[in-house]
Amino acid sequence: MTIQPVTTSETLIASRDWLAALHGTDSTDSITLDLNLFTEGVHYQCGDGCEPYGRVLSGVPVGKVTESKLYGPYDPDAVCGRQVLRGFVFAEVPFAPGQTRIPAALLWHGSVRSAKVPGGIDVSQVAWHPRGAQIRFV
Repeated sequence: MTIQPVTTSETLIASRDWLAALHGTDSTDSITLDLNLFTEGVHYQCGDGCEPYGRVLSGVPVGKVTESKLYGPYDPDAVCGRQVLRGFVFAEVPFAPGQTRIPAALLWHGSVRSAKVPGGIDVSQVAWHPRGAQIRFV
């Protein structure tokens, strides 16, 4: 009997249609997402039980939950801290089944095409905040 290792690989190409310019992409911050706050099909794709992995979409706008210090989807009507736009998930992020805390890169300044943001964003409701993102919407 012969045992031969089998290796497989998968290449995913993230859509960054939401990104209007490369400015700011060289200085992203590291953050942790709380997957419990996100909506499947809007902010992330999972498929069949997330086998082998699900993925949070690139370009999702996020805010920081004051109590947990984790990030969730930006919501101008929230009262937990997510009402302040902190930036956008820069790169598509894979996660394993059952994983709820996901490391990600945050684009906190740059140019964004608002019409291409996954899940959408109402630019008229994004208010300036001293701890908020420095984003120019086009």
